[in-house]
Amino acid sequence: MFRRREPVPFAFLVEAEKYRSNVEPPPRERPQRGELVVRALVGLTVVGGLVGSLLFGLPALSQETAPRHTQHSEASDPR
Repeated sequence: MFRRREPVPFAFLVEAEKYRSNVEPPPRERPQRGELVVRALVGLTVVGGLVGSLLFGLPALSQETAPRHTQHSEASDPR
């Protein structure tokens, strides 16, 4: 297999760190009022869904709910 015997020059990496460009990216556009309203509504919908699932799911997951009355069949009545 061919191996390179001369050292690899990494001087260009050091020079790259010193380089600073005078070109700036364009400024970010501010979102319009409609976009902000849509983002807020989507966020509220997601949060409302999570809260609703907790409200409906926690009673079903609690182990404290024991049946208050037991059903007896007539066949099991010892008469």
